[in-house]
Formats: sequence, C-alpha cells, structure tokens
Amino acid sequence: QVQLVESGGGLHQAGASVKLSCLVSGDLFNRYVLGWFRQAPGKERDLVAAISWTGDLSYYPDAMKDRFSIYRDNIINTAYLQISSLKPEDTADYYCAAGTMWSYGGNFRMDYWGKGTLLTVSS
Repeated sequence: QVQLVESGGGLHQAGASVKLSCLVSGDLFNRYVLGWFRQAPGKERDLVAAISWTGDLSYYPDAMKDRFSIYRDNIINTAYLQISSLKPEDTADYYCAAGTMWSYGGNFRMDYWGKGTLLTVSS
C-alpha cells in the first residue's frame, strides 16, 4: 500500500515562499507520477502541478505556471512543491497524490492520496 505524507504547511506571510514536501513509502517511488492538488474552503479540489516518473516532464495548469514549481528526489522518495510570492488566495489544503499514468492534457488519474497539509497565508 502506497502512503503519502505531506508536510510544510502552516501559517505564512503574503509575499513569502514556502516549500511543501511529500514523502512516499510502500512501493517503488519511481513507478509513480506525482501531483499536487489543493482545495480551498468551499471550493473544488484543483490540480496545482504534476511531475513524471523521472522528473523530466512537468505539467502546470495555466493559472499555476507563474509561482509554482514541482520537483522530486527519487533517492529519498520525496516530492516537493515550491510556492513563491504567496497570496492569501493560496490558502488551502494541499494534497500530494500518486498515479501511474501521465496526461499531457492535465487530466491526471491518481490512485493514492495523502491526508493533506493546510497552508494559510496571511495578508
């Protein structure tokens, strides 16, 4: 069973940067495409970024291309999401997820999910 554990959320000031981490265990790390999703209160869960098995491909929805960066370290089984120039509207639960298929159109089907880490951005 694949397990994903996110960390790095908390309270941050607007304008600052934050790095979220996702530690994956339970299976070969490089079998999985990894993605970060977020869900703000009262809103649907949205894809933030995805990265391929070896990290050579990344995908960002148009709204996430400027301040978000996803990367992974296949040695320590960890994926990261770097967010720069934080805004109050970035406040959300951030979820890490794993799947086996890449989607060039951004329609990722994820099989495993973490429990999320709450990021709160104060103005």
